[in-house]
Amino acid sequence: MTQTLLALDLSTAHGSIAVVRGDDVLFRSSFQSERSHNAQVFAPLREALAAAGDELTGIVIGNGPGSYTGVRIAIAAAQGIALSRKVGCIGWSSLTAPDVEAPASYSIVGDARRQSFYLARVQEGRLLPDLEIVSADVARERTANGDTWLTFDPKPPLALSQVIAARPDAAKLAKAVQTLSADELAELAARPLIPHYLAEAFITMPKRPVITSQP
Repeated sequence: MTQTLLALDLSTAHGSIAVVRGDDVLFRSSFQSERSHNAQVFAPLREALAAAGDELTGIVIGNGPGSYTGVRIAIAAAQGIALSRKVGCIGWSSLTAPDVEAPASYSIVGDARRQSFYLARVQEGRLLPDLEIVSADVARERTANGDTWLTFDPKPPLALSQVIAARPDAAKLAKAVQTLSADELAELAARPLIPHYLAEAFITMPKRPVITSQP
């Protein structure tokens, strides 16, 4: 049976929404938003649901890595639609769906904050699990190996001229998921939807003790 998938990616400032049925893209929309995905996503999302109609069979969200807030908004929206439409909802790596021409296998470099960078590899449409967090010097050295390198940052980190800037494309995200087996789709649907974290949360401890009033 041909799936009709709603795909949603808010992992970068470039929001992307699409409805895909087989090889056909029934709806595609994108918008630019630095910090207000929640204000801009719902109008195109309504149009996407209208395009899907009653034939919606599943929802795909790009789970990053990227904007924690954006991915959480995508998850909340997807879960609400999935509940009301009684369809499954899965997360898939945003890094597997670049909006530029790229080979089936490529490498990714991105800013991991706190003067570190992440290196990842997509192999035949799948994100490999061995993502690395490295220093600036290592990132410069590794990206000079002649491979195809992409970044999903707004601009290539460290001013690396050989790195191609890309953004996640929701239609490509849906088409990637369509190639998965029924068993893998069922396994993904059973997993909780969470953002792809690059590192454990960084917690800042208070410098001064908290003073509370005495009873």
